[in-house]
Amino acid sequence: MKNVLRAVKFNLAALLLIAVTVFFGACSGNTQAGKKLFIFNWTYYTPDSVIQKFEKEYNVDVVYDSFASNEEMFAKLKAGGANYDLCFPSGDYVSIMIKEKMLQKIDHKAIKNFGNVAPEVLAKCDFDPGNEYSVPYYMGAAGVAVNKTKVAHYDQSWSIFSRKDLAGKMIMLDDMREVMGDALAFQGHSVNSVNDAEIAQAKTLVNDVWKPNLLKFDAEAFAKNFAAGEVWVAQGYAESIFAEVDKSKWGDVDFFIPKEGGPSYIDSMVVLKNSKNRDLALKFIDFIHRPEIYAEFCDAFGFPATANTPARALKTGPEYYTAASLAPCELKKDVGADLEKYNAAWQEIKVGK
Repeated sequence: MKNVLRAVKFNLAALLLIAVTVFFGACSGNTQAGKKLFIFNWTYYTPDSVIQKFEKEYNVDVVYDSFASNEEMFAKLKAGGANYDLCFPSGDYVSIMIKEKMLQKIDHKAIKNFGNVAPEVLAKCDFDPGNEYSVPYYMGAAGVAVNKTKVAHYDQSWSIFSRKDLAGKMIMLDDMREVMGDALAFQGHSVNSVNDAEIAQAKTLVNDVWKPNLLKFDAEAFAKNFAAGEVWVAQGYAESIFAEVDKSKWGDVDFFIPKEGGPSYIDSMVVLKNSKNRDLALKFIDFIHRPEIYAEFCDAFGFPATANTPARALKTGPEYYTAASLAPCELKKDVGADLEKYNAAWQEIKVGK
């Protein structure tokens, strides 16, 4: 009988030990095996090699979902049902998301590499004074890709979309602030204009002059359409274009930031309010700003290392545009209630003639 009781006590103790181990294993932080970090980011924006290194170092899995525009990202998050930890909005949407109480404050003590962020980029972050809620990821701009084998002569200007001889062979982003901003800049206005007459002029340019020459507006497949030869001129992002074009044909592509400038952006890393893996999200932010990791990110996409100063000395790959070419560009900002003016103009463009 004693042997039976002793066996029962042993089994109960073993079960208790297992239960305690499981409980504390489940509560022991964000870097345990089986943990996942849920990232919501732009398409073609974080190299697989960088994600794999992070997963290996912290023994976690990264689940990476993508969006094609800030509007799409914001709508999905506001609709609920998506439990992401880390997101990469542009500055104007960082401002909006702060006002909407969608973000957690950044614990700067956890970001040891914050000092690597370029001071000139931090100086532009007036959408989040003091970077309380965001850490810059990249400063850049959408530009224009031209297939030089199909288009021999052109001006490095937004005026290329006015060319009737290229009708049906050009594409622009399905992105309201980008396209409207291009038109405003081309006409000599601020990309953040809230002037009714200037917004109306920009709408007329896009709707009556540019749109008739476009195959379509598309923020998702523009790079695939360009790489497949379906279009010869594409407004879009360098990283998307060169990710789709075969390397053997990169020499056939001219990617430029138009001389008139246009909207520039600072995409930032933010921790979402409902994140269940806050500490792990902060580790990812810190990981990105290691100089060698940031250089790897930029080299993968042909970027200048705009947002990380030490990384500039570590880059080894080509750059498809330079930081200097961003000089005429203007940072997109939250225009508040006046965004409705853009929404109304864009709606007319999308459903108009």
